[in-house]
Amino acid sequence: MFFKAFALYLSVILHAAADDQILGAQQWLERMNHAIKTLNYQGTVIFMKNGQLETMKYRHTVENGIELERLSSLNSPLREVTRKSNEVSCLFKETGQKIINHHPIDNSFIINLPADLADIKQSYSITAVAKELIARLPTQIINIQPLDQLRYPRKIWIETQHFLPLKTETYNLDGATLEQVVFTDLQVNGANESDNSEIDDKKLQIKHIHESQVEPVDTAPFRLKNWPAGFKSVFFIRNSLQQLQNAVDHLMISDGFSSVSIYMEPKAEKVEQGLRSLGSVNSFSRVIDNYQITVLGEVPAKTVEFIANGIILR
Repeated sequence: MFFKAFALYLSVILHAAADDQILGAQQWLERMNHAIKTLNYQGTVIFMKNGQLETMKYRHTVENGIELERLSSLNSPLREVTRKSNEVSCLFKETGQKIINHHPIDNSFIINLPADLADIKQSYSITAVAKELIARLPTQIINIQPLDQLRYPRKIWIETQHFLPLKTETYNLDGATLEQVVFTDLQVNGANESDNSEIDDKKLQIKHIHESQVEPVDTAPFRLKNWPAGFKSVFFIRNSLQQLQNAVDHLMISDGFSSVSIYMEPKAEKVEQGLRSLGSVNSFSRVIDNYQITVLGEVPAKTVEFIANGIILR
């Protein structure tokens, strides 16, 4: 009886392994892209960034086609970050403050992926490299290696049953780990129960931050001459800084994995030009006529400098 059961178990494992071999690296990403947007799932997630670790409870649900993500801190300061489509709110439970930000795009808290994976091979080499257990669940590792030095390499550990990303790592150009997101446990199709942590908005101090309306990219007062291959414009908006009563133009470009923001504002009396870095984020500022241009993103330093030095006024 034991040997029959073992033979059946072995046949199931071999059959699953054969199915995994059929899938190409891009197919793994396509299935993951679908899973993270359509499934209900929750778990505990550890974020490592800039040398700091933070453990949070994560929950993802879909109701009537609308995504809802929630991150809840387990340590002080207690806070809860929620994304409902492109509306992101941050609740500070200890002070009763809630800030609601309306973004022009809706990005996952866990991972960024190109909306269309068809063009990804123009900028990255994607390979399925190995299998590992993450949170005691089998995963397929997908290696994403850029074809130039203008973006970071990364890996994604995709759970083999539901195709959810259980771990992601981003590396600098020398191979050192810059960022890591990893699930320590995961439950699928059990995240639609009621949430007792909800707080009545009437008891909160709520502040709304509204993004200005998205405008056509060709209305921007500046132009990019240096475009890294694979990057496309995402949006262009003009924000008004209430404290300064000055308009700040904001253009975002992205290759799906990496995003870069270009800000243009009137030159201040004291301007810090050149490169600044914090972990995986780099920025480069320069002055053109009476304007300050700042290029900022989770890309190598040479990328923000390359883009900034190619900006001209229309």
